[in-house]
Amino acid sequence: MALLEVHHIEKHFGSTQVLKDISFNLEQGQALAIIGSSGSGKTTLLRCLNFLETPDKGTIKVAGEILFDAKVSATRSEAAIRKKRLHFGLVFQSFNLFPQYTALENVTLAGELLAKEREDYKADKKRIVAGIEAQGRELLAQMGLSDREGHYPHQLSGGQQQRVAIARALALHPDILCFDEPTSALDPELTGEVLRVIRSLADQQTTMVIVTHEMAFARDVADQVIFMDGGVIVEQGPAHMVIGDPQEARTKQFLSRYSEH
Repeated sequence: MALLEVHHIEKHFGSTQVLKDISFNLEQGQALAIIGSSGSGKTTLLRCLNFLETPDKGTIKVAGEILFDAKVSATRSEAAIRKKRLHFGLVFQSFNLFPQYTALENVTLAGELLAKEREDYKADKKRIVAGIEAQGRELLAQMGLSDREGHYPHQLSGGQQQRVAIARALALHPDILCFDEPTSALDPELTGEVLRVIRSLADQQTTMVIVTHEMAFARDVADQVIFMDGGVIVEQGPAHMVIGDPQEARTKQFLSRYSEH
């Protein structure tokens, strides 16, 4: 059984249909790359997976559990969606770190807020917070940022900020880690350090959905690739097939623009 099952997702903004009958599955431990031109619906799809946008139609399942069904109002409530977001970690294009918090505080903030809802929080606050901070330090070490835990975002390079954002997304142990063009806001010399972290996560069989314009990275790291155009999935399959030997004319045309650079 697939870890993530997406069936017949549709999304409109006013009279404009941005996603049209989107369906795909993702197995545990696989990395899925979503590629396509600007405006193809990639980011909207990612935001629907993370419930930052509410689909108009379709279902989303994780580990066999229906997280969202457009026909079932109970799955659309804000309280239900808040809990369901915990299944997905999201790394944005523009880091979105809190400037008033250190790197470590950015990583641990969500965990500490959730911990306050625990029945034993008041009685055992010191131990709980210490555990959350210890985990935050481990994640920053994994990102190669042990010596930056006390630094504020303005004291970090773009690549370091994005690695803090990745650590923050991992802190709540999501089932699926999502990336929305994670290198688009970085200078070319900083792109490599973020891609190396994502490659390492793939090697650890972290289940990931990655919206990216890095074709070589998608080919080498992703298990599956989806090419989107005009709000539809034009082609999907193993990375070596979709990127290395595409069958659809629109996929070939899109990839040819990258081979020209």
